[in-house]
Amino acid sequence: MPVIKILPHPEYCPQGAEVSAPAGTSICEALLDHDIAIEHACEMSCACTTCHVIVRQGYDSLNPTEECEDDMLDRAWGLEPQSRLSCQAILAQQDLVIEIPRYSINHAKENH
Repeated sequence: MPVIKILPHPEYCPQGAEVSAPAGTSICEALLDHDIAIEHACEMSCACTTCHVIVRQGYDSLNPTEECEDDMLDRAWGLEPQSRLSCQAILAQQDLVIEIPRYSINHAKENH
């Protein structure tokens, strides 16, 4: 099973984390299954950017992006060439290192 190393994030995993999940699982599902409560406002339907992650290692092992994901990523804050929507990025056999961006476009989460 591939291992996902999550770099430290002040809210979701301050110490960083490592989780394993079977190939064929999305990054988002793998994190949620291991109690890392990454945002996913559209319930993993590729309709928002709240589950945006940056794949620091292992990007090429993931499934290719589709047009819907590319269109949504254009709206993400902090977009980088290795950005993916974690709900659409499907694990293969290679380990990954990911970073969860500090800020998201999820206005519902803001404390107003």
